[in-house]
Amino acid sequence: MCGIIGYIGKQPATPIIMDGLKRMEYRGYDSAGLAIIQSDSIACHKKEGKLGNLQAELAKYDLVGSVGIGHTRWATHGKPSDVNAHPHNDCREEIYLIHNGIIENYHDIKTALSAKGHTFYSATDTEVLVHLIEEHHKTLPFEEAFITALNEVVGTYGVVAISSKEPNKMMAARLGSPMILGIIGDGEYIVASDVAAIMKHTREVVYLNDGEVCVLTEGGYEIKDLKAQAVQHTIQQVDWDFTQAQKQGYPHFMLKEIHEQPDVLMNALRGRVKQEEGLAHMRGFLEQAERLQDTKRVIIVAMGTALYAGQVGEYMIEEYAGIPVEVESAAEFRYRKPVIDEHTTVIAISQSGETADLIAAVKESKLKGALVLGLVNVVGSTIAREVHAGAYCHAGPEIGVASTKAFMAQLTMLALVTLHLGRQRGMSVVMGQRIAKELLAMPEKIKQIFAQEKAIAKLAKEYSQYHDFFFLGRKYNYAIAYEGALKLKEVSYLHAEGYGAGDLKHGPIALIDEQFPSVVIVPQDSVYEKVLSNLQEIKARSGRVLAIATEGDTHVADIADDVIYIPKTLEMLTPLLAVVPLQLFAYYVADTLGRDIDQPRNLAKSVTVE
Repeated sequence: MCGIIGYIGKQPATPIIMDGLKRMEYRGYDSAGLAIIQSDSIACHKKEGKLGNLQAELAKYDLVGSVGIGHTRWATHGKPSDVNAHPHNDCREEIYLIHNGIIENYHDIKTALSAKGHTFYSATDTEVLVHLIEEHHKTLPFEEAFITALNEVVGTYGVVAISSKEPNKMMAARLGSPMILGIIGDGEYIVASDVAAIMKHTREVVYLNDGEVCVLTEGGYEIKDLKAQAVQHTIQQVDWDFTQAQKQGYPHFMLKEIHEQPDVLMNALRGRVKQEEGLAHMRGFLEQAERLQDTKRVIIVAMGTALYAGQVGEYMIEEYAGIPVEVESAAEFRYRKPVIDEHTTVIAISQSGETADLIAAVKESKLKGALVLGLVNVVGSTIAREVHAGAYCHAGPEIGVASTKAFMAQLTMLALVTLHLGRQRGMSVVMGQRIAKELLAMPEKIKQIFAQEKAIAKLAKEYSQYHDFFFLGRKYNYAIAYEGALKLKEVSYLHAEGYGAGDLKHGPIALIDEQFPSVVIVPQDSVYEKVLSNLQEIKARSGRVLAIATEGDTHVADIADDVIYIPKTLEMLTPLLAVVPLQLFAYYVADTLGRDIDQPRNLAKSVTVE
C-alpha cells in the first residue's frame, strides 16, 4: 500500500522519482505527488488519480534539484483528492513528508497542535506527523526533531522527510511498514517502500528494521534506532531480474504473469525435488529440522489469495503427512487468543512479506512458543526476517495487483512442504516418487492449458454479459473455487461467490436461474461423482454451467453448457492446473469489459496496514 521513494545524489531527482513511482503504482493509485528541493525552497506538486495526471502536471514546470521525495497513494484517512495527496508540509512550507501506514493517535496530536496555532488542510493522519516534526524543529535540529516526533506517535509508518533548511539531508524510518535503502554510489542513494523502485539503479540494498531511522546526506548514510543510537547493517544483493517488472509485449502484467507460471513453478522446484528418492529438500528448514519433526499440529496463516493457497495446503498436509492442520485468516488470528504451544508449527504465507496482519500473527505465534515458518516471495521482507525458518517462492516481481503467479508458487511450495513432512512420517518412497514426478511434469501440463486460450477468451466474452456467478469445487478444489471467484471480482468488478459444491443446496441454490451461471471445477478425482450430482442440480434449475474438467471426460460435456479441459494429474495437484483457466477466464472477462486489469479500483498490491 502506497509507493514511497526518496532520492538524494547528484542526478536530477524528478525523473528518478517519477520512474520509481511508475514501478510502484500497483501499490496505490488514488493520487500521486512529489516534492523537490530547489535551492532554499521546496517545490511540491500533487494530483488526484493515476500517476499520469501528475506527469501531465509536471510538464508545465522545470523542476531542478537533486534531492526529492515522491508518493503514490492508497487512501486510508481522507478520500482521494489533490489536498489529501502526499507529500504533506508544515505551516512554513519548509518540511515535506511522505508516509505509508496509520498514525493511530493522530486525533489527539492534531488537537494539541491546533491549540498551538498549527493549521491543517487535509483529512489525513499523515499531515499531523509533519506538523509534529515542525513543532519540535522550533528548538531542535531537523534530525532530532524527526526522531523525537516518531517517539510520540502510535501506529505504523514508512516515512521519508526533507527540509529546505537542511537541503542536503533526507530522513527515513520504518515501523511496521517496509523501507529499503538502495546504495547507488558514493553520496547517491534511494529509499523506497518497494525494491521494484530501486532495481533499475542498484542491486545493493539495506532493509531497515522496525524502529530504525536512516539519515542520508551526500556524504553517506547512517542508521540509528529511536534512541538515536547507531545500528549496524549488512548490505544485501537483490537477485530479481529487472526485465520481469516490464510487460515484454503483453497488453497487461496479469496476462504476462499468468503465462510465466510454468517457469515460476520450475523455479520453485529447482534444487528442491529429488525424484529418485521421492524427497523434497527444504534447505531453509534444516536449522529447525528437529522441531519440525516433533510437530503435532500445523496452523497456516495468510490473507487473501494466499489464504486460499493455505486451504489447499491443509488438505495436502493432512492427507499425506497425517498432521492436523488449521487455516486462519491472519486478520483474526491474534484477536481470538489461539491455543499454541511448542509442538505447534505456524506457516505464514505471503507474496510481499509485508502484510501487516500476517506480521502481527507471526509475532504472536513466536511469543507463544510456536515454530514459525515462512513461505514468502520477496527476499529480505519483514516476514522473511521474522520467522524462525522458511523458503522463498522465487516467483519474481509480481506487478499485477490480482495475484496469479505468486499463488502458483505458493501452491507449489505447499506441495513440497507436504512431500517433506509426509516422507518424515511414513509416506512410502513410491508415493513420494509419484508426487515428485508429477510436480516436475506440471509446467508442461500448464502449457497444454494455454493451447486453449483462444477458446477461453471466446467463452469469457460470452459470459461477460452476466452480472452474478457461482464458483464451485470440492475437496482439493474447494479453495480454488473461492480463488476463481476472487479473481473475477478483483479484475472485472462482477459479483462472484465461491462455494463448496456440496454447500450449494443448503441455501445459495435459491439464486440460480438463467441469468446466474456457475463455474464448476469437476476433475475426475475422489469426489467426481458427487460434483456431477451438484452440476445436475444446477441444470435442473436452468442455470448455465461452465465446467473445468479432466481431458477425455466426455460425460461432463453432456451435462455442462461449456467445458474447459485440464490434463490429468494426481488429485492433490489438480489445483495447480484448475486455477489456470480460471485466471484466464477472469482476465478475458475483464478485458472484454474494458476494466483496468493491472490496477483494479480500490485495491493495492501489498496491504501494509491493518
